[in-house]
Amino acid sequence: MKKVAPWKSVLKRFFLAIVVGFFAVTLFWVLTLKFINPPITYLMIKRGFEWKAVGKGFKIEKEWLSYDELSDNLKKAAIAGEDAHFLSHSGFDTKAIMEAIEKNREGKRLRGGSTISQQVAKNVFLWPERSWIRKGLETYFTFLIETFWSKKRILEIYLNVIEMGQGVYGAEAAAQYYFEKSARSLSKKQAALIIAILPNPRKWDARRPSVYVNSRANNIVRYMGHYSIP
Repeated sequence: MKKVAPWKSVLKRFFLAIVVGFFAVTLFWVLTLKFINPPITYLMIKRGFEWKAVGKGFKIEKEWLSYDELSDNLKKAAIAGEDAHFLSHSGFDTKAIMEAIEKNREGKRLRGGSTISQQVAKNVFLWPERSWIRKGLETYFTFLIETFWSKKRILEIYLNVIEMGQGVYGAEAAAQYYFEKSARSLSKKQAALIIAILPNPRKWDARRPSVYVNSRANNIVRYMGHYSIP
């Protein structure tokens, strides 16, 4: 019987420990955030230093609101504008992804196919720069949160951590910044305007929407009535 070289055995145990450790740590991380609100994200820190680098100080504006405190208008606007099949898919909207690929191939306005769940996975657990490694981890974390979190929890975290302006994160900070009111009481149009700027929140402004942003917001308002919330 051929003996395995000692160094190969050690190497095998080392990689096995890394794999087991990775799954244990990430599973614990996801289960913890099922009950505890994420205090900060990598993107918030990165943007804060970018803001500081141009001489404007370190800026992170955010304030957590629970799911029940958030305006139903905002929840419906998020689903209507960002993820029409949020309640029925398991984290991935194949149809939306294929449509996005086709539109991008045709040279139309670039539009991602990421679901709300995928955006939460990216924003809470990962980094913004695109790469195949990040995409693979995004898929993994999306599967975990769809398995262990409720749709309510996913939407709650999404509406509290997503970038909604220059140094502005989450619905409450955005509502105060753009409309000087709480995200508890946003009107349909105000909620739609906040969601309408999400493809490019550092460039677009919900207070002074461009023709495109205003048109997008109007479409979101039009379709909000067709969607239920978790």
